[in-house]
Amino acid sequence: MAAVRILGIDPGLRNMGWGVIESEGSKLSFVACGTIKSNDKLTLADRLCQLFDGLSEVVHLYQPHEASVEETFVNKDARATLKLGQARGIAMLVPARAGLLVAEYAPNLVKKTIVGAGQSRPENTRRGRCAGPRAHPCPTPDTAKTGAGFGVKADAACGRKKA
Repeated sequence: MAAVRILGIDPGLRNMGWGVIESEGSKLSFVACGTIKSNDKLTLADRLCQLFDGLSEVVHLYQPHEASVEETFVNKDARATLKLGQARGIAMLVPARAGLLVAEYAPNLVKKTIVGAGQSRPENTRRGRCAGPRAHPCPTPDTAKTGAGFGVKADAACGRKKA
């Protein structure tokens, strides 16, 4: 069975986390993870361009076969939710334009994949691993770790491995 490379994305306007895993049979391997940051001193349009360019570079560099993006959740702050939705649009557009299948998953399912509990606190997620119990610790912020978790969830949903 050929290895499948999956890009997981945790969208955000300030910090967009991403993680890449590789699945071959029942084996998951950590490839890379990171955070794309936008400059909050710039206009919204320019910040979205920064996210687009950064995520495009990740797709080009790691050549994933599929992508997985966090589903939208509603905040109490409508403006923040709208901005998150725009960043999420970038997170879906970049891999789709590269010809990748883009799946969406609820945040609590991904947290459950990383730490075994869907309502985990941030400090528990920080102690989690990027791509399951035998993976490398993610050396970057929580958004990158969650991005990798979206990759693991996509792998499980496709039936290649149970999470």
